Amino acid sequence: METTRQAKISRLLQKELSEIFRMQTAKLRGVLVSVSAVRVSPDLSIARAYLSVFPSDKAKEILDSINHNAKTIRYELAQKVRYQLRKTPELAFYLDDSLDYLENIDNLLNQDKMAHPGHHDEEASDEA
Repeated sequence: METTRQAKISRLLQKELSEIFRMQTAKLRGVLVSVSAVRVSPDLSIARAYLSVFPSDKAKEILDSINHNAKTIRYELAQKVRYQLRKTPELAFYLDDSLDYLENIDNLLNQDKMAHPGHHDEEASDEA
């Protein structure tokens, strides 16, 4: 169960990390990195940030680069939150592939509709 303090810090870190990534990806044309969620440990020492990368085929490469530069990103974050937090948590970045997962499910459902045209309509009329 996340405490109110953890939730507030998570939102603050998400907002500030999003701004940092927006500034950094402005230099990389055609790449968008968004922070979908931040989870903070109960002792506030570790923050796990879940990133969504577009286009998704560059996600692994971008995530490796971000993890390689985690200390620099933490320093930038510390500068932004120095008046709200005494100690900036260690950062761990993970890929949030939930959008890819949803897209895959959507594609599978569309394939099923294409493979069985009218089948779904018949079920709906049988139930009515």
